[in-house]
Amino acid sequence: MARGNQSLESEFVLLGLTHSQNLQVLLFIIFFLLYMLIVSGNTVVMFLIITDQNLHSPMYFFLANLSFVDMWLSSATTPKMITDFLQEKKVISFAGCMCQVFFDHCVGAVEMVLLVVMAYDRYVAICKPLHYFTIMNLRRCTGLVLTSWAIAFVHAMSQLLAVVRLPLCGHLEIDSFFCDIPLIIKLACMDYHDLDIYMNADCGVVVVTCFILLLISYTNILVTVRQSSKAGASKALSTCTAHITVVMIFFVPCIFIYVWPLNITWMDKFLAVFYTVFAPLLNPAIYTLRNKEMKNALKKLKNYLMNHKGNT
Repeated sequence: MARGNQSLESEFVLLGLTHSQNLQVLLFIIFFLLYMLIVSGNTVVMFLIITDQNLHSPMYFFLANLSFVDMWLSSATTPKMITDFLQEKKVISFAGCMCQVFFDHCVGAVEMVLLVVMAYDRYVAICKPLHYFTIMNLRRCTGLVLTSWAIAFVHAMSQLLAVVRLPLCGHLEIDSFFCDIPLIIKLACMDYHDLDIYMNADCGVVVVTCFILLLISYTNILVTVRQSSKAGASKALSTCTAHITVVMIFFVPCIFIYVWPLNITWMDKFLAVFYTVFAPLLNPAIYTLRNKEMKNALKKLKNYLMNHKGNT
């Protein structure tokens, strides 16, 4: 197919996760429930942080932003996947496909940079506690979040501009549940080896840089923790363990999809589901279940709702 109006009006066929009709009905129920949990869980986290005065600190400011990003990360692909389970023919327009490419990479990059910002916040809190509120003031926190979005926008645009003008040909079938750049590149009527390397390098700059910065931050934190009091060290380790868990859940799948691809179809699908569905689902659970302040805020909300229900 020649690139031009024909491509703009074309549709991509998504092969999805499975061809079994019975299994698709089961997956529809499972992923619909998971998506509802993602939206409700992250909404609760944001609501608690906004309404509870005890959670008005830089760490929770970043956590609220992380929950907001998680909702959009899942929403970029999951609703389409869920509705496709009930469709005999799973198709997506060229414009819709490009939108998925942009939002998947933009929101994904925001999360990566935001995790680095959260690690920096913990580094300042643990390694420079006396200067914490001076360094992490509202202006700087807001600036760091806006910087995360700016970096992500540039990254996503560089990815989008590289694929939107590709000459596409043959059957436009994508063996996944959403439009992903490595799979779109394979549909190009050209030698895509150099473009593949560019995409891996572009993603690698974001993923690997963020991952290295995270390793440096947490290494410095752990070194400092070893020299602090036992009580302070225990609390710091608990917080850092939660952060590191989130980092591994999100970064490992992204590394094996975009930086060091395995090129194993079923594995790529599993990893894609993991970082678009399970990571946004697990993040609020990890932070609320392992965080004393969040658990206290959740208990207060529960008690308020119970009392309100009793009064009515």
